[in-house]
Amino acid sequence: MIRPFMLVVAAALVTTLAGCAAAPAKPSQEPPRMPTVPVTRAEPVTDLLHGTAVTDPYRWLEGDNSDPKRMGQITPEVTGWTDAQNAYTRAVLDGQPGRKALEERLRPLMEVGSVTAPTVRGGRYFYSKREGNQNQPVWYWRLGVRGESRVLLDPAKLDESGLTTIAWISPSPDGRRVAYGTYKAGDEITTLHLLDVDSGEALPTTIPNRVDGAQWLPDGSGFVYRNLKDPKNPYSGQVMFHRLGTDVAEDRVLFRQFTREEDEKLATTWGPYGGLSRDGKWLVLSYFTSTNSNDLWVADFERYLATGELVKREISVGRDGWAFGQVAAGKLFVHTTQGAPNGRVDVVDLASGERKVLVADRPDAVIEEPFGGGLKLADGVLAVEYLEKASSAIDLFRFDGQPVGRLQLPGIGSGSLASEQDSTEAFLSFASYNYPSTIFRVDLTAPEAAPEVWERPDVPVDPAQVEVKQAWYPSKDGTQVSMFIVHRKGLELDGARPTILYGYGGFGISMTPTFSATLFPWLEDGGVYAVANLRGGGEYGAAWHQAGMLASKQNVFDDFIAAAEWLQKAGYTRRDRLAILGGSNGGLLTGAVAMQRPDLMQAAIVAVPLLDMLRYQDFLMARYWVPEYGSAEDPEQFRTLLAYSPYHHVKPGTRYPAIFLTAGENDARTHAMHARKMAARLQAATEGMDGANPVLLWVDREAGHGQGKPLNLRIRDAADQQGFLRWQLGMGVGN
Repeated sequence: MIRPFMLVVAAALVTTLAGCAAAPAKPSQEPPRMPTVPVTRAEPVTDLLHGTAVTDPYRWLEGDNSDPKRMGQITPEVTGWTDAQNAYTRAVLDGQPGRKALEERLRPLMEVGSVTAPTVRGGRYFYSKREGNQNQPVWYWRLGVRGESRVLLDPAKLDESGLTTIAWISPSPDGRRVAYGTYKAGDEITTLHLLDVDSGEALPTTIPNRVDGAQWLPDGSGFVYRNLKDPKNPYSGQVMFHRLGTDVAEDRVLFRQFTREEDEKLATTWGPYGGLSRDGKWLVLSYFTSTNSNDLWVADFERYLATGELVKREISVGRDGWAFGQVAAGKLFVHTTQGAPNGRVDVVDLASGERKVLVADRPDAVIEEPFGGGLKLADGVLAVEYLEKASSAIDLFRFDGQPVGRLQLPGIGSGSLASEQDSTEAFLSFASYNYPSTIFRVDLTAPEAAPEVWERPDVPVDPAQVEVKQAWYPSKDGTQVSMFIVHRKGLELDGARPTILYGYGGFGISMTPTFSATLFPWLEDGGVYAVANLRGGGEYGAAWHQAGMLASKQNVFDDFIAAAEWLQKAGYTRRDRLAILGGSNGGLLTGAVAMQRPDLMQAAIVAVPLLDMLRYQDFLMARYWVPEYGSAEDPEQFRTLLAYSPYHHVKPGTRYPAIFLTAGENDARTHAMHARKMAARLQAATEGMDGANPVLLWVDREAGHGQGKPLNLRIRDAADQQGFLRWQLGMGVGN
């Protein structure tokens, strides 16, 4: 299942922006002369919203809005304007001293490899690995856990440009066939393909329109999948069944998304998903009704195959909170936050219908959010992935609820399991700020045993030189908020350390420790990196999420502002050495905070953001997020959104921090219009001001929200954004 908004971007920003090996600039270097900022014409449009007149001077930068079906499609005029902005940004960044040296220093760190935990089917181990200067990860398979690695899929052979991404693979139960999904240039419009594993030959079946994965029948004769009925309509989700050997046009609809005419509430949520049990007997169906709740059913899929009738059995409908189910051994294991804000596990006997609590809610720990985490099933073993003070712990239970023990982790960090229902062998992915990303092989019947390293990419840094702290600080309303702080061991806190403060604060997504080799040079050069666990996230349960959504969204900004103030009061940094960083929902965060407290920081990176919160819901798939933010179509929610919408709080003559906005032309999630309009308004507001800081915009024509970006483009982005931060915080950008 795809997470709702932005997860990959959060991790990618850490890798791209956390640091580089550039040395401080020499005092004798002259600052480069700034190019001329492109002029943007204002063409005001005034809307009367619930009795309030709201003027938008740059509506034309949204693109073609003449027809709701063409909402935001780029026009030649917008293309020309974007070309001018990109050229200006290139001239500014490429003109910084040491730009070439910066890229050369970054390259070996960006080329550090990566590997995923394997998926095991029929004794075959499928995993991806990226090495050296490969633009995209290559997929491999092994016969046996230590067998010889064989190439399964190499994206470079599919597309020499490096822009094609293999988004996922789904092996058949016997491991002899693989369904896999590809998209290009970050558009996430995934197409399903089939491959014969032994021969490497492509099979004729292809299924278009953003396919999320394949859930195979046990005999490999067919699979359940989810896609869009119309790729141009992100609200047309459907769960389908395909029988091998039949025409895709004959695939049957199992469950579909409601239209606005049928149900106004359900039409603006993430819609339907389906998962098939490993034995093929049960179909688990979910319909997400908000960003923190969903409906849940099960259906007898064998009966459906025999009769054509799909009878849904209600498990949870119309209730607040998650209810996320998986089937094993005739039982439905339900991870739920209904009446359990930190999460619990219920079990439903599918024969009798009896439901009971298996693992109770804990006051001191939170079960990880359900999108790929939280609950993992193995042969007779249930693994529950917890967060304790925003770090991982994994407890094991038998299917009757009896504890097996706590899985031994290498330290304090982020861990997740990949397991299979026919084995107690599992693979642990683990990382921390000072622990390289590593895949371990573990036995779930022996949690006390030290995990065995399965794969670990070589990392050319010394993690032992890094110190990680967790601090707690009070927000504006007195709420205690945690924050990870990372720096070189023995660093003297002189009150002027260049510091990057990162945050997200939304959708129940947790910011837990991660590893990035590119962070180390930043730390070696005396920099500090801090990550705040803001309300709106999931680090401390459903109540923590709810305290940062809808009418409570300002709490997220207050938490971030308080983190910046605390870092200065605690002697880490000062205003002119502090930068804030965020992407997607985190771009909304940094955009809002830069407008509310421009005096607090020197620089802000606002990546693939939402910024016009009065019109965001009209573009791309953004109606999915109305339950998180609200909509200006509602009078009360309009007032909340207007109070913080960054685009509407740009004030001429204000000394804003240096701001670097980014967007992807192919972004299927957050429309590039947000960054375009914000750049124009900020540039106009600061035009002619003495000492005004730069406002830069980079719209990537070969990328979307950030997913699947090839190595060469990531190196360019790292040099752009890292150079910008070092320039603004006085660290220099090269020798």
